[in-house]
Amino acid sequence: MESPATRSRTMQAVKSKNTAPELFVRRLLHARGYRYRLHRSDLPGCPDLVFCRRQKVIFVHGCFWHGHTCARGGRLPKTNADYWKQKIGRNRARDQRNLSALQASGWAVLVIWECELQASETLIDRITRFLSEKAV
Repeated sequence: MESPATRSRTMQAVKSKNTAPELFVRRLLHARGYRYRLHRSDLPGCPDLVFCRRQKVIFVHGCFWHGHTCARGGRLPKTNADYWKQKIGRNRARDQRNLSALQASGWAVLVIWECELQASETLIDRITRFLSEKAV
């Protein structure tokens, strides 16, 4: 079992931008000729990838941090479980507010979960369909 100081250092080292899953998706799209803007802070939620002309954004969410329903997302730490349950609940509520605000502003939104990265061909097909759809 790790000490609270070690756990604290570990959690402080977790990045919110340029994470490994995000870089994976960026490389996948760039190799197929897609160009995008990164982390536009003037948009709700500061989306990971922004396709301005298409009015589309992509978020790459970590399963644990955003409370996905997969095995990794459904696993809470055993210590301080109440804190983590509330923290992840707040993250999910914030994500939903940002999604609603973006959609209300006319943006189409795609959320990619960390666990989906293992099936890269399926993932690129899904992203390509999303980016090629006409705006509603």
